[in-house]
Amino acid sequence: PSLEEPVPPRCTANEIMQQDIRPLLAVDIIEQLHLQFALLSGGRGKDGAPIIIFPEYSGFSEVPEEDFLNVVTYLTSIPSLDAASIGFIIIMDRRKDKWSSVRGCLSRIAGAFPGHLQLVLVLRPSRFFHRTVTDIGIKMHKDDFKMKIVMLNSLSDLHGYVDKSQLTRELGGSLDYNHSQWMHHRTAIENFAMTVKSTAQMLQRFGNELAETDLPQDVQSTKDLLAAHTDRHNHLKVKQTHQLLALRQGSTLSGCIKEQAAKSENHELNPDETENQTTVERLMAQLDETDNAFEQFWSKHHLKLEQCLQLRHFEKDFREVKVTLDGLMNSVKTLADTADCAARVELLLKDLKALEDKHSLEKAQLQALHGDQLIQSSHYAVDSIRPKGVELRRICDDFSNEVQKKHDVLSKSLQIHRGIDKWCESGIYLLASQAVDKCQSQEGAESALTDIENFLESAEKNQLTELKNLHNQFEMVLSEDLKVRVQMVLKRLEDVQEMFEKRHLSLKRLSAKQTRPIQPVAPRPDSSPKRPSLRNPPRATGSPQCIFVVPSSRHIMTELIETERIYVEELQSIMEGYYVELNNSEFSHLIPPSLENKRDVLFGNLPEIYDFHNKTFLMELENCVEKPELVGSCFLNRKEELQVYEKYCQNKPRSEVLWRQCGDSLFFQECQKKLDHKLSLDAYLLKPVQRITKYQLMLKEMLKCSKDEGMVELEEALATVIDIIKSVNDSMHQIAITGFDGNLSELGKLLMQGSFNVWTDHKKVHSKVKDLARFKPMQRHLFLYNKMLLFCKKREDATEGYEKTPSYSFKHSLKMSAVGITENVKGDSKKFEVWYNGREEVYIIQAPSMEVKNIWVSEIRKVLTGQLEACRG
Repeated sequence: PSLEEPVPPRCTANEIMQQDIRPLLAVDIIEQLHLQFALLSGGRGKDGAPIIIFPEYSGFSEVPEEDFLNVVTYLTSIPSLDAASIGFIIIMDRRKDKWSSVRGCLSRIAGAFPGHLQLVLVLRPSRFFHRTVTDIGIKMHKDDFKMKIVMLNSLSDLHGYVDKSQLTRELGGSLDYNHSQWMHHRTAIENFAMTVKSTAQMLQRFGNELAETDLPQDVQSTKDLLAAHTDRHNHLKVKQTHQLLALRQGSTLSGCIKEQAAKSENHELNPDETENQTTVERLMAQLDETDNAFEQFWSKHHLKLEQCLQLRHFEKDFREVKVTLDGLMNSVKTLADTADCAARVELLLKDLKALEDKHSLEKAQLQALHGDQLIQSSHYAVDSIRPKGVELRRICDDFSNEVQKKHDVLSKSLQIHRGIDKWCESGIYLLASQAVDKCQSQEGAESALTDIENFLESAEKNQLTELKNLHNQFEMVLSEDLKVRVQMVLKRLEDVQEMFEKRHLSLKRLSAKQTRPIQPVAPRPDSSPKRPSLRNPPRATGSPQCIFVVPSSRHIMTELIETERIYVEELQSIMEGYYVELNNSEFSHLIPPSLENKRDVLFGNLPEIYDFHNKTFLMELENCVEKPELVGSCFLNRKEELQVYEKYCQNKPRSEVLWRQCGDSLFFQECQKKLDHKLSLDAYLLKPVQRITKYQLMLKEMLKCSKDEGMVELEEALATVIDIIKSVNDSMHQIAITGFDGNLSELGKLLMQGSFNVWTDHKKVHSKVKDLARFKPMQRHLFLYNKMLLFCKKREDATEGYEKTPSYSFKHSLKMSAVGITENVKGDSKKFEVWYNGREEVYIIQAPSMEVKNIWVSEIRKVLTGQLEACRG
């Protein structure tokens, strides 16, 4: 069952349930109904047509037109659509009346009856004169009434058209009709329908509010929301005691209608009473169905909030555990792999033992297990929980592996240190214990030599060279301090080995059977130091240089300078002919009020642009007339000053708005006439915008004609101008952003902007809205900054006679630190994905072309790569 409003059969109660505007109810016209000048007795024609009776009522002609129309409208709204579509039968009892009354009643019915009228049966006046006049009047005016009218002489004639069982006793029938009881039933049914509707609307409003609530992003806010919604639901359940009263009211009303049937002669309800009975039963069913549907919705919503709270706890614990393990991992990685002595290695092993925080590991594993339990319980955020569980297990494994690896290295280092200490001490003792006098004989020398060789062999067995291998293996990652310590240990080992080698050589000589005189050997001279190489040999002079100047490049240079002079002259004319004149007292009476104190708005920073070109840039360009190859450097040297165009273009929209308000004033007309300008001021205010783009075109042409010298500077100058134009263009769009609460200047450089089709897939969005979002794209204008991606909706405000001015209404933002990108989307090569917070929010973006897509994907990847490198740094 849904929370949508129920739809009962057509009756006044049905209108109450279906219409937002309150329909006409019996209570609204209770006094008019009491007059009984028109009745809906419940009778039906032979084809089921509803019968409305206009009984004899002496004051009928005095009933106000509005009261007549309200009563007839109300009575025709009661039967079902099927019955009403057959057409109504009207019975007018005018037996005691006269022709004027008959004609007045027929005229009112013909002019104001709101339903489909099938037949009008008129019991004509019984007195001979009035009957005769009536017959004549009907013949004369029958066409005026435009409805089927049958004049009847008696009740027996009436019974030929309508069965007696469908007529009240006043009309010779057997149909029981009590007007007071009928009114009581109608007001009771309508009151019951209003109660059902108010209950349904109350549940619907609360349900809509719950469905539209965004899930909070932290634990406390989620707790508060869950408590607030639960309290409101409990409060609502207290209010729903009215619903129980309404159900009792409906049961009582249904019983009254059935009781009326029991009192009738045939123990049956007439069609109107049957419809009343059906209406009450359906309203009761709908009330119960609405309540059940809301409770089902509430159960799902409450479960969603509880799962959201579980998720926020899980995310909070995940972040805490991850920060702890990352810190421990960093400490383990920075812990030294060796030291200069066994005692220091033992201290490192103790430090490693202290870092081996089993409690944090167990907490991480329990957290991952908790994530598995949430997934098994059909949690809505499975796609967010599962990657975190996987990451926790990976972090635990990485940490355990790193600790084990560090422990193995340190244990091996300790073993080697202890072996070296023992071997060195034993070796020194052995050397010291060998008596020199005993080694002078061949036998003594051979014995000592054997002891030395055996001891040297023990070095290989004890793997004393492993410390060297360890040092060589990790030399690139060892700190300078640690390298010094390891080298001290290695030096000690080498010193002892050198002592043994010298002793070994001496003993071998002594043990030789044949002695030879010792020949003095001159020491080998040290290698002479290498002569330092010349890294930067001097360049050969006199080499031919490339000539840059060619006729076409000189022509372009000349054109650039000439157009620059014209540009400066135009700026000068604006400054002297308009800007200065705004402060001229002779023209003060011509200046419109809307322009007062707004000179800087209209002209922006044009004075700054004029000063730069007039005093600096024009002269520097003129200096390049003989050497066009220097023009690139000219632009590069003034890169910062050229940024004035960005500020000017940012102010241009404000300037244009002000011009529209006061551009046709006498002040500007007089200034234009005085300057003898063919164009008005707004055309000259476009000159700076046109000039910066002109530089781009001329530099491109210059680049085509240039060779070798100055090429690099020209390319850089062109890139600079293009970058300025892009910045100008981007800033023009950026200043049109509205509704963003933050400071745009804090988002870093504006890298890209453009319009795209965007589809969203958010896990926290209601399923119906989510399904709609998958198929219907949103038109969004995206702004890419270093720190954030903005989604805006483009709006265009048109002013009569001018172009549309775009503005960008801020809708959403993504921090680039939490953004990921998928370059290709299945089904459309122009689409790519930007996802947020582990794909909790996914934005499918369709570019207008492959070129635009590739540029954006490349730029986003640059931002993400830069962030990654910054983190590593």
